[in-house]
Amino acid sequence: MAPAATSEHTPLDPFDLPEGHPFGAHNLPYGVFSPAGQEPRVGVRLGDHVLDAGAVAAALGSPYGTLLARANLNPLLAAGRTAWSDVRRALTGWVTVPAHRETVRAHLHPLDSVTLHLPFEVADYVDFYASENHASNLGRLFRPDEEPLKPNWKHLPVGYHGRAGTVVVSGTDVVRPSGQRKAPSDPAPVFGPSVRLDIETEVGYVVGTPSAQGTSVPLAGYRDHVFGICLLNDWSARDIQNWETVPLGPHLGKSFATSVSAWITPLDALDAARVAAPERTVPLLPYLDDSGADVDPAGYDLRITVSLNGEVVSEPPFSGMYWTGAQMLAHMTVNGASLRTGDLYGSGTISGTEENERGSLIEMTWNGTRPLKLSDGVERGFLEDGDVVTLSAWAPGAGGTRVGLGEVTGRIVPAPVTP
Repeated sequence: MAPAATSEHTPLDPFDLPEGHPFGAHNLPYGVFSPAGQEPRVGVRLGDHVLDAGAVAAALGSPYGTLLARANLNPLLAAGRTAWSDVRRALTGWVTVPAHRETVRAHLHPLDSVTLHLPFEVADYVDFYASENHASNLGRLFRPDEEPLKPNWKHLPVGYHGRAGTVVVSGTDVVRPSGQRKAPSDPAPVFGPSVRLDIETEVGYVVGTPSAQGTSVPLAGYRDHVFGICLLNDWSARDIQNWETVPLGPHLGKSFATSVSAWITPLDALDAARVAAPERTVPLLPYLDDSGADVDPAGYDLRITVSLNGEVVSEPPFSGMYWTGAQMLAHMTVNGASLRTGDLYGSGTISGTEENERGSLIEMTWNGTRPLKLSDGVERGFLEDGDVVTLSAWAPGAGGTRVGLGEVTGRIVPAPVTP
């Protein structure tokens, strides 16, 4: 049910946003919501309200109503870049032109009155390892007598294929996974709940336009295929992962849950936050070489905050990621692998150069040897049942504004009792 209309100049008016609100008309991220007792539909966030995009399109006679009056974002994702830009332009007009105000007001819902859903059907999921700081930290932890980075790391974006079916929307509880684990001193593996449950602070890229199998997407094709980004937490059971990883890589230690934001920020909202990638220290093969003047920068200045049980524990900067979203996409398809609408790929854990900029607990606590000391006196090496982790972020916008990214939150619940 739409909220009651209020005076245009009262504090409760959804159009009178405080100065600097990160979800103003300059942002307009997309999601899927349902009012109480109603079916899911596409929505756009404006301040602390969500606009029923399909309903307002129909009310204003827009030709984009068929793309927006859906139960998920996939039809809009599949429509391609021209449609994405046209729809965004229309939405911006609807929420800023005074003549549309009363029509729009009738289709605004307070955020706290609706249920948010996974905004798109995930087709395939790939997770990368694009932070040099994170990869180097783990190399020092587990291979102290070797070079921190493997020989291939600066030649290609390392990644693995994950499980699309366990991608969940922010707010979904995360069940502690069980599996095999073996400490170095154990004579044999044991089975049970993970005792080294971790987070991975990431950014997810949402693919809209598909590509044909047998073709590849060049760096210049990034903005034609990627619709937008979201925050992503790729939960990780480090003990299960450590035992299973050699020789084929992550499996059960990763596939139990990946949390994404309920809001997808379109790339067009992030133009002011685009930055060049760090200097490359190894020459790149042509399909990954983004040093030319004809290649647009595909890095983003995102300011991320990681909170554990309401307390800030890290602030990883995304601007220092060695590999960009364009390079990850180019590498993911260079062998002819096709893209599908709804594909999701993650950046891998984001970590900066400082100790308070690390994006995983395994780094923050140096594999549990230096536990976090929270303000209430509790220590954490890895996650305990009942812990709540929240990722939030913003990016610089045009004219000094801030572009908010939808937060990702998840609460750890105990593993099921097994016989």
